[in-house]
Amino acid sequence: MNQRPAHSAHDMPTKVPEVTLGFWIIKILATTLGETGGDSVSMTWLGETTATAGQAGVNGYLVGTAIFGVLLIGLVWLQIRAQRFNPWLYWGTIIASTTAGTTLADFATRSLGIGYVGGSLLLLACVLGSLFAWRRTLGSVSVTTIVGPREEMFYWVTITFSQTLGTALGDWVADAGPGYLGGALLFGAALAGLAALNAWTRVSKVMLFWAAFILTRPLGATVGDFFDKPLDHGGLGVSRPLASLILAVAIVALILILPQRSGRHPGAPESA
Repeated sequence: MNQRPAHSAHDMPTKVPEVTLGFWIIKILATTLGETGGDSVSMTWLGETTATAGQAGVNGYLVGTAIFGVLLIGLVWLQIRAQRFNPWLYWGTIIASTTAGTTLADFATRSLGIGYVGGSLLLLACVLGSLFAWRRTLGSVSVTTIVGPREEMFYWVTITFSQTLGTALGDWVADAGPGYLGGALLFGAALAGLAALNAWTRVSKVMLFWAAFILTRPLGATVGDFFDKPLDHGGLGVSRPLASLILAVAIVALILILPQRSGRHPGAPESA
């Protein structure tokens, strides 16, 4: 008598959370924490924006990228080795990717001198290239298929590029005229537009997911800058470490309060 395998392809859970309203709320808070947390290390701790920046031969943005990059690599390794979805590990990896993205984007746009436009275009090419390679290699970039190491590697590479792109894009838009609050409202409106397309059109859910995932990062970047930039620079002047602590507590609370379930298996109807 043939017995059913313990885990068929349709039974395998994905390694990422179900895409719900709670997912997007935590994602936006995580990207905001990435901005304030990354700036806390590269600017507040390492003094990158002070008058003595770089005099000791140390680039705060580069050192911050190295710190968060090592943390990100370690968490991605743990995430790939995990047997099932773990919300603490997943969101910890997301936060590491967004803090690394913050410091890396600042290094590229400011220390390398390619500017916000050059940095944004370069990083957009990286995101699109990663998605293209993922699609050509595995046949789908849907988050409902994140069940194996290869899918996860493409997923985290794409996410890290998108987090870095979001920082450069947020700074570019804010400095172009709208300011931090105006930039946040602009990106918030763009996300609302994507939500409307998701609800009332047949535009690809996968495409809309990645567009929204990318846009949450500049939203978080502009909100984070609005909180911690000085009053004379259009911000509220809140301490970066304090803002980071408040955001971290809010994220922990939401993970505890909101249901944290793994996404739908590959055999389920696609919803993202």
